[in-house]
Amino acid sequence: MEPRINYLRLAPGIAKSLGGVGAYVAAEGGLERGLIELVDLRVSQINHCAFCVDMHVKEARALGETDDRLHLVAVWADVDVFTDRERAAFLWAEAVTNLTEGFVPDDVYNAVAEEFTPAELAHLTLAICVINSWNRLNVSMRIPGGHYQPRPR
Repeated sequence: MEPRINYLRLAPGIAKSLGGVGAYVAAEGGLERGLIELVDLRVSQINHCAFCVDMHVKEARALGETDDRLHLVAVWADVDVFTDRERAAFLWAEAVTNLTEGFVPDDVYNAVAEEFTPAELAHLTLAICVINSWNRLNVSMRIPGGHYQPRPR
């Protein structure tokens, strides 16, 4: 697949803006970096963003995540390899991402609120918004996956 346009080259402020919000969440959100990578992966799977799936698998692996767990993110609700906090984050990510199915239900909020403080939940929601924005940019511009290299640690 060929990209439609190279939006990052044509509009570098996009990466600066979204990257800045992501950096804020990472620095101030009180959320584990590995958790955010798993959530980014799950949202990217839902949105069929090949570039971001590739990126977040590799970034999570670079943080020490196992291949077994990475392979099971897509079916997280059917396996027992994720913590209650991770499962709550996936539940929230799916509800916030799939708004076309209705509003985020109260029972989902109540379940997630048991695992996250209000501030953490606000930051988790912002992280989900950011990855959804990246996904929509990459999918609409047909940015291919498979060539991402993780950042040096």
